[in-house]
Amino acid sequence: MERQRLLLVEDEPGLVMTLTDRLTAEGYDVESIGDAPTATERAIRGHFGAILLDIMLPGGNGLDVCRAVRQRGVQTPILFLTARGQVVDRVLGLELGADDYLVKPFEMAELLARVEALLRRHGSQPMLENFAFGDVTVDIRRSRVTKAGATLDLTAREFTLLSYLIEHRGAALSREELLNKVWGYDAMPLTRTVDVHIAWLRHKLEDNPKHPRYILTVHGLGYRFNVDE
Repeated sequence: MERQRLLLVEDEPGLVMTLTDRLTAEGYDVESIGDAPTATERAIRGHFGAILLDIMLPGGNGLDVCRAVRQRGVQTPILFLTARGQVVDRVLGLELGADDYLVKPFEMAELLARVEALLRRHGSQPMLENFAFGDVTVDIRRSRVTKAGATLDLTAREFTLLSYLIEHRGAALSREELLNKVWGYDAMPLTRTVDVHIAWLRHKLEDNPKHPRYILTVHGLGYRFNVDE
């Protein structure tokens, strides 16, 4: 069985050695990078199962790396390694497209479990590259959406939400699930975050946003992406 390749982006030598030794012992091939510019280059051009990304780095930071990687359409799972007080950075990282985060100091067992979960989640089924409904085409790999041939201007959050809806098309998705999976954190129960973003998506994608055909409301729960049309 081919060993999974991990990109470890961390500038603390002791932690790099510890993580590399343990991850290698667990069967992973680990490449370590200690600065933001080189990490960005390798993340975009290399082929890795997952990226373990520290926020504080020489030559930039992990947020810059994550942003650049996602802007280039690279969907490799990213696990942020963050200091305990960097709550804002963790939230921003998730909004930029990171998949998970782990607060330092952490137990090695938890790191391994999170890495395995990321690899399992992203490798369990082939990545959907393109999806079409009505006169809308979604190029997931290139993060591009067109309607009747014209490119739509979707924010990163709107695109992530649309991709999640498409991935789970036909299923009723609660607002809580969408908050956790798309935004990556629990919000207050009365939040309108999901509803607002759904309204924006409908305005851009639906022919009649007030009577949507594709992004449907499931009363008392959340939303469903309709595949019947």
